[in-house]
Amino acid sequence: MYSLAFSVLFVGFFLLTLMLRFWLANRHVRHVLAHRAQVPAEFASSIPLAAHQKAADYTVAKTKLGLVSLLFSSAVLIGFTLMGGLQWLAVTLAPISGPGMTYQISLLVAFAAISGLLDLPFDYYRQFVLEQRFGFNKMTCKLWLADMAKGVLIGAAIGLPLIWIVLTLMEKTGALWWLYAWLVWSGFQLLMMVLFPTVIAPLFNKFTPLADDSLKSRIEGLMQRVGFASKGLFVMDGSKRSAHGNAYFSGFGANKRIVFFDTLLARLAPQEIEAVLAHELGHFKLKHIIKRIAVMFAVSLGFLALLGYLRTQTWFYQGLGVDPLFASDAMALILFMLVLPIFTFALSPLTSITSRKHEFEADAFAATHTDARDLVSALVKMYEDNASTLTPDPLHSAFYDSHPPATVRIRHLNLAAQ
Repeated sequence: MYSLAFSVLFVGFFLLTLMLRFWLANRHVRHVLAHRAQVPAEFASSIPLAAHQKAADYTVAKTKLGLVSLLFSSAVLIGFTLMGGLQWLAVTLAPISGPGMTYQISLLVAFAAISGLLDLPFDYYRQFVLEQRFGFNKMTCKLWLADMAKGVLIGAAIGLPLIWIVLTLMEKTGALWWLYAWLVWSGFQLLMMVLFPTVIAPLFNKFTPLADDSLKSRIEGLMQRVGFASKGLFVMDGSKRSAHGNAYFSGFGANKRIVFFDTLLARLAPQEIEAVLAHELGHFKLKHIIKRIAVMFAVSLGFLALLGYLRTQTWFYQGLGVDPLFASDAMALILFMLVLPIFTFALSPLTSITSRKHEFEADAFAATHTDARDLVSALVKMYEDNASTLTPDPLHSAFYDSHPPATVRIRHLNLAAQ
């Protein structure tokens, strides 16, 4: 009875989430196309109509591709669960790998491999058709394959030991395994913040010290004014993959470093680069990053505690198409990862509210330490260069966008500049 009730609950949430996402996407497409013919007043003097229309077409194309991908992934989800895909995978692997840890890791690896292969056509189309059509793709097929191979190898080198540790904790530490797993996961996340900028990222991109002495002096002056210490200023060769531009700082503690895409440096004036960096430093000085890490840790603790309960319930497996005879720690992890987004998607605006509040605060910080007009002009160039729509549907944006809509953000900055 409980398994049937959970199946009905799962199907209900699945259909509601699917319909909500389709409705939001269709609203977004209609809204963007309805405003395609005219540049918003705030940008009329700075963004040409052709660039605005390109952004609209790019947004619509991405959204439509997202709908196709959503349909496909939804079918895959049902195939893995209610249609018995995971059950078949477990039955197939059991006699090959034998019992114990080998079987459990094999199940997780097989699931990840199948999921990755199913996503490949969409990844290829997105990179070499959609991004190519709008002039953003700079990758060769050889580089794309090399990145994918590196990603698989790094994922295996890092992920397999982590999976083994978590599965061992699930097996040997009793009812509170989820607490110990959370401690391991939290430590792993912090370790990755240290290792990513210096060990992992250089495997994919070349990072060179910022060579422009004038710009370097300007940025160092800004960092001194706001009290930010960094391990260095670096330029990343983002142009070998994409025409999109960005800037960010990565690392943790004494390992922080500031990174500029070469495409961004080529497009923005020195004072605009300084303003963009001031915004990013605002996130650090206002402790947004620490707050986000704390929220991430708290949420992950709650989800792991929930998994700790569901793992022992036969209705959880039966309700998702898996015979309890094939219930295992690895199966519980897979099922939980598959269904969690279905039950939590409706809560997405709550995350966006906090994120947008942080963006406004970082903008205000930048306006205090640099000229707000420089940040406005930099953002306008970045919106144009990245073909970011200036007219997103407000409701779609509330679910999907971590940053405020362009018109709202620019309006706030213009008020600060007065």
